[in-house]
Amino acid sequence: MTRRTGQRMTGEGRLPGDPTPRQIVERVIRVDHAGEYGAKRIYQGQLAVLRGTKWEGLIRHMQAQEQVHLDTFSRLIAERRVRPTALLPVWHVAGFALGAATALLGHRAAMACTVAVEEAIDEHYAAQERALGEDEATLRGHVEQFRAEELEHRDIGLEHEAEQAPAYRLLSAAIKAGCKVAIKVSERV
Repeated sequence: MTRRTGQRMTGEGRLPGDPTPRQIVERVIRVDHAGEYGAKRIYQGQLAVLRGTKWEGLIRHMQAQEQVHLDTFSRLIAERRVRPTALLPVWHVAGFALGAATALLGHRAAMACTVAVEEAIDEHYAAQERALGEDEATLRGHVEQFRAEELEHRDIGLEHEAEQAPAYRLLSAAIKAGCKVAIKVSERV
């Protein structure tokens, strides 16, 4: 989508420096693959701490959905011949560390992490839905479906006391800021 007009990118009306439709698709697939990989690692980190607690089943449910998302984008990486982000090793460590660290603060902080991540992803997926052209209906459909599931995860976090986590607003703001940086970097690197 052009920032100037709010219209879908079709190749027409592009300004110098605007990405081509192919570049938009590549960025969508690359960044979503990275994000779903990071989400899987966050839940693995949370499970490393909260395994055997009453929260394990809930976290495993969300992790299973993230695995489906990751499998879809892994398939698209191969089918569309899109270069994955070079930062996967960073997201491997950072995702697990974020999940484990928030879980060490308790289940509320783990849920706060989920809420913050999913709110950042909701904004990101909404922008992708608007940016994808009519010829990318299948990809847009994946984004729409996964966005709905991410919002389900946010709601689960809110239902399970995320907002009662210590320093919730600060924790949430820091995680959202980190997600937004990760998104921007992973689109291109």
